[in-house]
Amino acid sequence: MAVTETTHQQSPELHPDELKPSDDVSSSATGHDEPYEKTAEAEAGLSQPKPPAGPPGGPPPNGGLTAWLQVLGGFFLFFNTWGILNTFGVFQTYYESGELFRETSSNISWIGSVQSVCVLFVGSATGPVFDRGHLRLLLLIGSFGVVFGFMMLSLCKEFWQAMLAQGFCIGLGGGMLFVPSVAIMPTYFNTRLGLAIGLAASGSSMGGIIYPIVFYRLLPQIGFGWAVRVLGFMALATLLIPISVMKMRVQPPKARSLLDTTVFTDYTFILFVAGAMIGFIGLYVELFYISFFGEATGYTDSSMSFYLVPILNAGSVFGRTLPNMLSDKIGPINVIIPGAVICSILVFCNMAVDSLGGIVVQALLFGFFSGIFIALPPVCFFSLTADKTKLGTRLGMGFAVIALGVLAGGPGGGAILQSDPSNLDWKGTWAYSGATLIAAGAIFFIVRFLKVGAKVVTKV
Repeated sequence: MAVTETTHQQSPELHPDELKPSDDVSSSATGHDEPYEKTAEAEAGLSQPKPPAGPPGGPPPNGGLTAWLQVLGGFFLFFNTWGILNTFGVFQTYYESGELFRETSSNISWIGSVQSVCVLFVGSATGPVFDRGHLRLLLLIGSFGVVFGFMMLSLCKEFWQAMLAQGFCIGLGGGMLFVPSVAIMPTYFNTRLGLAIGLAASGSSMGGIIYPIVFYRLLPQIGFGWAVRVLGFMALATLLIPISVMKMRVQPPKARSLLDTTVFTDYTFILFVAGAMIGFIGLYVELFYISFFGEATGYTDSSMSFYLVPILNAGSVFGRTLPNMLSDKIGPINVIIPGAVICSILVFCNMAVDSLGGIVVQALLFGFFSGIFIALPPVCFFSLTADKTKLGTRLGMGFAVIALGVLAGGPGGGAILQSDPSNLDWKGTWAYSGATLIAAGAIFFIVRFLKVGAKVVTKV
């Protein structure tokens, strides 16, 4: 049951004195008739004109064509950030075959882990750039990084080359795109924020379905190089959409800082971030190794093993939308707790899987419940932040810490998997994953208990 207190701050909307209008708010709404300041970037078409300081354009509209276009743009940003990250399982399986280069499972997983860490760390550092109104600049540079990374990956023949192209280049480009995909939503939505972020986040699931299928189907026909180039052209086409439609509605009067020192006395926020970091360790073990698990154990043939990643992401489409809609009613922490616990149970069930049917059902169910765990942290950050002007900084700090969990997930699972040179230790790998997820669920429960005791002002 959600907890709501009748205080002076009933809704989670942004404080009206702490934002200023962007150029899609009419002068009649803002009381401003003066022209917008033209910057060098605006003259060059790299960013929208900066809005003048003054009263805001009212509360978030929670709908309308412009607002839903931001959700569409966010969908394709997630499609090309988390969607690409969710695709790495098929690359892990392909690299394990040794056709391109030969490395251990743990070393191969470093490529995907570095890519994920770059997305989260760079995303946390680019918040002030977004706050200064340089949305278009971030979209253009980030899109170039992702597309260029794919093109360079298509030329790779060695492990270190793939690390640079796929791990760093695509990861850094995705980091530029990650902030706009999340930060712009609270300026257009407050009462329907969970739904808006859930719909946008479902783009990562669709990317995780389409990218691996295209890669696998083209691989035997045109080879690794051209299959990866096709992925690059797909990224280019879909990234043109957010570049065209996304637009800042409001801009803070000053750019956020990279560090909010009040976090260190906000124990519930610290606990939640710690729980999310631990949980992401377990999530990434499953995401990286589910495809290789099917092939290595013989439960699937080499063809079906590649389809396990799209199957998992297909379940995640609904897991990132329906629970987010529910979170608007009962609070995000009330939804993420069972999501983490059920993910843990499903990972432990991998130890009992012994057939194709079992592994397909497990992948589908894990996809649904992992969608809860992946899509809800931004909404939980919103709920756990009393001063909404610090939300951007806290999002950056939170995801930077979560990145450490991503870094420990794939390589840690790979090290356990190959701890015995004569036999792959799948039970140890799944135990590592399941234990971290159940620990995350326990920490989230403590956060829920602490917030109830503190008489929170928004739904948790």
